[in-house]
Amino acid sequence: MIVLGVMSGTSADGADLALVRLEGRPPRLRWELLERRSAPYPEGLFARVRQAQQDRVLGPRDLAWLHHDLGRFYAEAAAPFRGRAELAALAGQTVWHEPPGVTWQLGEPSWLAEALGVPVVHDFRPADLAAGGEGAPLVPYPDLLLYGEEGVRRSVHNLGGISNLTYLPGRDPAGVLAFDTGPGNCLIDEAAARMGERYDAGGRIAAEGRVDEALVEVWFNHAYLRRPPPKSTGREVWRLERLAFTDRLEGADLVATVTAFTVRTVVAAYRDFVLPRGLDEVWVAGGGARNRTLMAGLRAGLPVPVRTFDEVGHDPLAREALAFAVLGYLRWLGLPNVLPHTTGARRAAVAGRVTRPAV
Repeated sequence: MIVLGVMSGTSADGADLALVRLEGRPPRLRWELLERRSAPYPEGLFARVRQAQQDRVLGPRDLAWLHHDLGRFYAEAAAPFRGRAELAALAGQTVWHEPPGVTWQLGEPSWLAEALGVPVVHDFRPADLAAGGEGAPLVPYPDLLLYGEEGVRRSVHNLGGISNLTYLPGRDPAGVLAFDTGPGNCLIDEAAARMGERYDAGGRIAAEGRVDEALVEVWFNHAYLRRPPPKSTGREVWRLERLAFTDRLEGADLVATVTAFTVRTVVAAYRDFVLPRGLDEVWVAGGGARNRTLMAGLRAGLPVPVRTFDEVGHDPLAREALAFAVLGYLRWLGLPNVLPHTTGARRAAVAGRVTRPAV
């Protein structure tokens, strides 16, 4: 089956789309990435998504329009794939994630189903939440099927708005460990926005600033960083306004300091929860893989090779869209697609709802 995965991550800057050919069933899945595209949000839509994520007061009319405008955006972004995809998998845009009580993704799937003329699998997180899990992370099982290798202890790490890892000790599902380590690009993006930039391209701004190490130490006392997995988090937690003394810094110094803090949270997560299990290498995907300052910090802090997806022959911006294509494919086959021990659920969910085109 040829499946289109449509992913909007916690960076909330647009959508990545991956068209992939999938064959077989677990434990062996054959796959080929056919095409990958990115579609950035227009400025107005970007601002409205960020407003929703920052707990601003939005009325039902505002949220309804945002939900459908996101759906129309996905449909337009996916239009070039009409006639090629047989199924679509839509992650939706997370605007609030507060487990174990609630998770919420916007983006009406009917627009995508109509644009492509194929069924759309969507709303993946609620089924796991109802089964006692956190509704995240969802990608560990696809990561295992796509990147697990017998005899290799590999971590697949995503630096999106939130940072998360999937530890793969070979191909055994029981050994998989996955969790959100904390902030990825979200704090860096907020700090860059104060300078009029959407993000710190290539880590250039951070490289020009001075790190306030004392402030990094203060922020590192956050309770989430001490919690053992399974755990997940979101932008609701990691916002500049929730960190102490950010008014002490401005410009490049603030970007440099939140970058150093992000590096420290990731390195500590590996030190505390992954390295004791044994680790051979780390593969890094997501937009943060292209932040040279962030990557340099990770390479300096971790005692194993740290390579970007580009360096190992994969597209770093396709990883999550590809993972959701696999989630949708497994849901279409009626197979469990979430590893419960990575989300804390009581059982493995067959996650996702299906919306079909009108005719």
